[in-house]
Amino acid sequence: MPSLRELLGFGKSEGANNLVILNGYPLAVVVAISLHILLLGGLVYLQSSSQSQALELIQPTVIKALLIEENPQITNQRNQDNRRLEAKRKETERANAAAQKKREEQAAERKRQEEAAQKREQQQVAKQRADAKAKAEREKTLAEEERKKREAESQREAEKRREEQAQRERESRQQREREDAQDAAATEAASSEFDLIQSATGLIQQLVTENWSRPPSARNGMRAIIQIKMLPTGELVDVIITQSSGDPAFDRSAENAVYRAAPFAELTALPIRVFNQNFRTLSLIFQPEDLLN
Repeated sequence: MPSLRELLGFGKSEGANNLVILNGYPLAVVVAISLHILLLGGLVYLQSSSQSQALELIQPTVIKALLIEENPQITNQRNQDNRRLEAKRKETERANAAAQKKREEQAAERKRQEEAAQKREQQQVAKQRADAKAKAEREKTLAEEERKKREAESQREAEKRREEQAQRERESRQQREREDAQDAAATEAASSEFDLIQSATGLIQQLVTENWSRPPSARNGMRAIIQIKMLPTGELVDVIITQSSGDPAFDRSAENAVYRAAPFAELTALPIRVFNQNFRTLSLIFQPEDLLN
């Protein structure tokens, strides 16, 4: 039957203080395995004793644990390996932590950049909206000012047209008033002028008639026309018989009547225009109608 050393993988000892470890396991591992085997054996024994006597009592195998000293060189080598592994593990952890931190920082930076880009986009959209609103307000203000300007211009044009119409009406009214006044003045002047002419003509006829002595040869139906020329002072310039009565005595009596009646001083009161148009040359008709024969 193999011994415990053979079960645990130990070979023959080459010296009293030398220790050969199976597959490189340390002494603590061997001791732990031994203790587990003893514990397992104890549990099996307790279970067997509690069962009926029909069960066969199994005697546990006695395992002897030996304390074997480990080679210091192997221990140092293992410790160095462990330290290297621990340093490598820590280095890996540090590298992983740095990489994780870098990834977190990059993620945070991307998030910050995304948030900044989103904020810039929001600000740009807000600015565009504000600009569009401001532009709409400016256009609305300009349109309102333009509308008010057009209304003011229309009002000024309408006021100007009203003033021009009122001016034309005033001028037309004033023109009518002037024309009416001129017509009235002309009518009055014409009436006054006609009265003057009639008055002066009647006065001349009266004076000539008062100074006419009809000859005995005068008969009803005789007619002589005498043309006289005068100055504005009423003095005679010339007396001409433009139509004879056929009776020399009748014609001479008519001439003598004109000479005796002159000068006609009343003509000096006439306006020169009225005198020139009506009395510078005047024709008098001598025609008796009241004779008995």
